[in-house]
Amino acid sequence: MIAQSYPDHTPAAELPMENSITQRIVTAARKHFFTHGFRNVTMDDLAEELGMSKKTLYASFSSKAALLQAVFLDKFRSIETDLDRIMRDGSADVLAALHQLLACVQRHTEEIHPPLVRDIRREAPEIFKLVESRRRDIIQRYFGKLFHEGRRAGIIRKDIPVRLMIEILIGATEAIMNPSKMAELGLTPKSGFVTIVTVILEGVMTETGRSK
Repeated sequence: MIAQSYPDHTPAAELPMENSITQRIVTAARKHFFTHGFRNVTMDDLAEELGMSKKTLYASFSSKAALLQAVFLDKFRSIETDLDRIMRDGSADVLAALHQLLACVQRHTEEIHPPLVRDIRREAPEIFKLVESRRRDIIQRYFGKLFHEGRRAGIIRKDIPVRLMIEILIGATEAIMNPSKMAELGLTPKSGFVTIVTVILEGVMTETGRSK
């Protein structure tokens, strides 16, 4: 099993899906927000699609911003569930686990389209900060664990501290994964983050790791 060099994470119960109505709303909003952005989706649109009144919608979520936050918390829960499975089922083949981790990140980021990133940075900065914080936490926990184990397996360089590797990965992500820089570079959330991780992995791997 993959050794856990970072403290285990216990997901906070930030958004208990206590009933099917709440989950239905979040699922519908997630599809619309991630595809069309925050500005272009209204509570009227969601209520109509769900076949419920706005009163029912607002009984579960007091505002569109509150619903957006719930959507992102739901998204991060699904990411962490997938990453936990990779770490739990991982064998001594750390390189395979790294590839699975990268494929998982790619699959989850392709759901998010540029309009949403642009909108939340401009209109919901507190949620943008939440996203950055959770993304940083995921990078520290999951890539940190695999980088530590990769050093033991001889596929990750030992001359660079793991903490520095993680800070470089986080720093590059925060510098590039923002609306203006992605637009300037012609990147999408998927292509941007996957490229960053790939470049960092190439730099921290040993010759043995790169040749496998």
